[in-house]
Amino acid sequence: MSRRAVVTGASSGIGAATVRALRDRGWEVVGVARRADRLEQLARETGASAIACDLTDADAVAALISQLESTGPVHALVQVAGGARGTDSVEEGSVEDWQWMFDVNVLSTQRLVAGLLPLLRRAAADDGHADTVFLTSTAAQVAYPGGAGYNAAKAAEQMLVRVLRQELNGEPIRVVEIAPGMVHTEEFTLNRFGGDAVAAEAVYAGVEAPLVAEDVADVIAYALDAPGHVNLDLVTMRPVAQSAQHILARGPLRVRGGE
Repeated sequence: MSRRAVVTGASSGIGAATVRALRDRGWEVVGVARRADRLEQLARETGASAIACDLTDADAVAALISQLESTGPVHALVQVAGGARGTDSVEEGSVEDWQWMFDVNVLSTQRLVAGLLPLLRRAAADDGHADTVFLTSTAAQVAYPGGAGYNAAKAAEQMLVRVLRQELNGEPIRVVEIAPGMVHTEEFTLNRFGGDAVAAEAVYAGVEAPLVAEDVADVIAYALDAPGHVNLDLVTMRPVAQSAQHILARGPLRVRGGE
C-alpha cells in the first residue's frame, strides 16, 4: 500500500509543486487549500485528492480532520500553507496584516498538528513511522527591515516545530523543517506587495536562477522518501546568488580572476 500525504497550500506555488512531486514518486496525496477550483484542476492533472479548507477556521479544520480520518490513513503532513503581507516598519505596521500572518503561519499549523497527530500515530504504529514536514523560511533565522511581521510569524512557527520534535522524542514520527530563502513563485511576493506586480518582480530583477517551487518540492520529497530512521531536522536552502539573507548578487554569476 502506498503512503498518503496531506499537503497544505496546494493551490499554487510550492504546495502545488509538492503535490506533483509526491504523486510522481508514487504517494497518495490529499491537496488542501482554500481555492476549490484550483485544487480540482490540480487533482485532475495529478490524480491527487482535494479538500477545500480555510486553515484559519477551527471548525473547517475539524471537518478536514474528520474527512481525512474517514477516507484512509495519513502517513505524512506537509504544512506549506502560509504567507507574508506588507513590508512596513514595526512602527507603521498593520495590526491586521500581522494578525493574518500569525493566523496562517502559526495558529493554523498548531491546529493541524493537534488534529492530525492521532492519525499520524496510527499510521506509524501500522507502518513503522510517520512524517511531519514544515515549510518555514530564512526569515525565521535573520531579521531585516520591513520584515518584522513575517520574521516574527515564521520564527514562531520555527519554535513550534522545534518544540514538537522534542515533545515527540521516543515516537517514530519525524519532524522536518525546510527553510527556503529566495523562491520565485507566482503569488508569494505579489501577495506581500498587495498585488503590485511591478514591485514584486523588482525583488527578483537581475538575480540569476532564483529557486523555484519545484526545487523546494524536490527537497520535501527527498525528506519524506529518506530511510525512516533519518530525520532532516533543518534544511536551509537558497539560490547560489543569495549567500545570506542580505547578500544577493544581481547580474550574471562569474568566476573572479578568470579571463
